[in-house]
Amino acid sequence: MLFVKPSDVMRRNSEAMIDWRNATTPGQQEDESSAQERSECVLAYIPVVYYSTLLCVGVPVNILTLVALYRLAVRTQKALYVYLLALTGSDILSQLFIIFVGFLLETAVFHRDVPVMLLRSVSMMEFSANHASIWATVPLTVDRYVALCHPLLHRQISYPARARRIIAVVLTLALASGVPFFWWSDMWRVSRAPNSLDTALIWTHVTIIYFLPCCIFLVLNSLIILRLRKRQQQQMCQDESGQQLAVPGKLGKTTAMLLAVTSVFAVLWAPRTGVVLYHLYVSSVHNDWRVHLAYDLANMLAMLNTAVNFFLYCFVSKPFRAAVRDVLLFRGGPLHPRHPLRHQRTAANASTSSISSSKRSQREITPLSPKRAEVKT
Repeated sequence: MLFVKPSDVMRRNSEAMIDWRNATTPGQQEDESSAQERSECVLAYIPVVYYSTLLCVGVPVNILTLVALYRLAVRTQKALYVYLLALTGSDILSQLFIIFVGFLLETAVFHRDVPVMLLRSVSMMEFSANHASIWATVPLTVDRYVALCHPLLHRQISYPARARRIIAVVLTLALASGVPFFWWSDMWRVSRAPNSLDTALIWTHVTIIYFLPCCIFLVLNSLIILRLRKRQQQQMCQDESGQQLAVPGKLGKTTAMLLAVTSVFAVLWAPRTGVVLYHLYVSSVHNDWRVHLAYDLANMLAMLNTAVNFFLYCFVSKPFRAAVRDVLLFRGGPLHPRHPLRHQRTAANASTSSISSSKRSQREITPLSPKRAEVKT
């Protein structure tokens, strides 16, 4: 599976009382022969309590985020909220497949070894949901980069319909990228050294899930920060010369939200990436209890990433806080787009321009008084 199961912890603690047997698992004899060689789980029941709490808090919070973002998406008709909706939906799928199905359901319902085909199928869905959760942030980063560095192009290419098509492509690719991980080896169960297939899958996993998106985030966020610093320098020069500032130089709330989301992802997923590579080249999770402990803690940090975005949005975005308040108080805000207001402003501007033009025409038609004519001549 993608992460170490707390069911392994509970199964080892219950072996003294109940002997569970499952004839559908081909690797049962291998597991029994290497049971005494397995590294001890130092955390005991702590992962079960942690993931149960994370699921009970994370899923309702993400559902609330989903409703608030949907209101903002319908109200503002911005592509930004479409990307954030995709990110939140992918986080919910990750919590359901990885935490609920992979951890708690197997522990509470099966409480035993399950068929290998089911394990591998669930593992494939875990990887697909995880890849979608990470890569949904990439189009958001590209959109913010284009908005700040190429604003005229952003007005032409950034709109909700295009954002929905991009998200559909990203989710399809994420689903397809999870298929090779049907053959992913459980790091805790397998006692043998990683073979060539395990090495290829591990490197593919850490590249898709961490190295490649982090490189994209680093490059685009660096370009965004450099552009903002350049604008600040222009602002200082224009302030010294007494000219008016044409382009704002301060950090926008949307850009701050993007930097917070990508930075938290890079920090929370770094330990797990390091432990997986350490397992591949140095010491196995199966044999060394210290690596096992580090792997459990790294998994906890990585899964925390699926539940923290709500608090980042609340801290940064005032419209998001207002939308959440409306949802919690059951207040139905205006869900229609703001196009009528724009049309009204356009009509008002047109009427104003027509009035001013009529006044100018009246001035041209009205003859000058004799005194003004003498002065003019």
